[in-house]
Amino acid sequence: MSSHPPEPAPDRAAHLLARTGEVLRPALDLYLDLHAHPEPSGREARTADRFGRRLAAAGCEVTHGVGGHGVVGVLRNGPGPAVWLRAELDALPLRERTGLPYASRTDAMHACGHDLHLAAAAGAAGLLARLSGRWRGTLVVVGQPAEETLTGAEAMLRDGLYERFPAPAVVLAQHAAPLPAGTVAHASEGTPMAAAGAVLDVVLHGRGGHAATPHLAVDPVLAAASLVTRLHAAVARESAPADSVTLTVGTLHAGTAANVVPDRADLGMAVRAATETGLDRALDTLRRVVRAEGAACGAPEEPEVEVVSRAAALWCDPHTTDALRRAHAALLGPGRVLPWPGSMATEDFPLFGDAGTPVHGRGGIPLAYWMLGVADPAPGAVPHPNHSPFFAPHLAGALRPAVAALAAAALDRLGPGPEKGPEKAARDGAVPDGAARDGAVPDGAARGGHAPGGAAPAVAGPG
Repeated sequence: MSSHPPEPAPDRAAHLLARTGEVLRPALDLYLDLHAHPEPSGREARTADRFGRRLAAAGCEVTHGVGGHGVVGVLRNGPGPAVWLRAELDALPLRERTGLPYASRTDAMHACGHDLHLAAAAGAAGLLARLSGRWRGTLVVVGQPAEETLTGAEAMLRDGLYERFPAPAVVLAQHAAPLPAGTVAHASEGTPMAAAGAVLDVVLHGRGGHAATPHLAVDPVLAAASLVTRLHAAVARESAPADSVTLTVGTLHAGTAANVVPDRADLGMAVRAATETGLDRALDTLRRVVRAEGAACGAPEEPEVEVVSRAAALWCDPHTTDALRRAHAALLGPGRVLPWPGSMATEDFPLFGDAGTPVHGRGGIPLAYWMLGVADPAPGAVPHPNHSPFFAPHLAGALRPAVAALAAAALDRLGPGPEKGPEKAARDGAVPDGAARDGAVPDGAARGGHAPGGAAPAVAGPG
């Protein structure tokens, strides 16, 4: 249970939102820098460096190189629980098409909001450092690499994450979604935030030859084309109507010339299911159909199927979620805290909890995770979903709530400090009450840099 009252006082929440303005400029600067210089999974060196610098500026002890490019910042403030905040470092291998003045300058893109997550986490650390009188304990901020490939959390945990840093009492995270900016969404008990999923590499072998003599070759491209349609039909027909299962063939590569029959075709696939049982069933179907397609085309070798990564469904701790829902309602207003119906996106965040017990050896670590609205709230605006080349958070409406929501959640889980309320706001130089809920970024800061958005079913998480 939280050591704070179950119903956070509205004046304390308004004070927190107002004080968030003090850290918006460095948070915005970090966001703009990271958005313009995204790095794909496993190559996040520059991102890790910039994030680590911001954590150090907030007063954190910073460690680099945890599980690859992972970054950990520790802010100690007396005895009390260790509350962890997790954000992701990596971008997608996607060419940005937003036309923003701060658009990506590389062949990667922050099309899933990880740049916003990092800016919010760094901003929350800076804000909590300024509000040290309101809490006791230890804040641990994690910049995780390789979330998009579902490999970064495990790499950090295997590198001794839970042994090298204060043991977590709870791990918190948020994720950008095409909901109206200024809102958050929590799942109800019994509903997973995100699905179980797996990423697979499939190789279909053929026999190379000349385009003029296809009868002397075995064409893996034809087999691959047949496999894609057959897999979608098989997964749809073999999944129970009540189950939610999706299959996506995201990559298909074969050949080097138009007049050459290649000797192999490589496919990249993603399978998601609402339950582990449903995912296992879908993977069994996939393996069987792939083998059958290889046999049907007369392949000289059996097809290869490799599960590159796998993620459990994301289940949040219900008691923690209830407390944070109340904290966010006090912060943003009850009408801006929405229900979350679940999603077929996947995450490796579950490994920080019980799903990762075989890796880190600990049980009972509660997880809490919520969706963060980033779309233009103007009526009639149509949002671009995560992983779109046009995806861009509405900064003017999303950045302040992103920082404040994370800080409010951390305060709810940390121990109470000697400062009992916002009565020191005036002498602390707080912005007046009311400067708060518009979510504004500092004047002149990228106000035109957003894509249309609005209330819509959200899509969040890795590809």
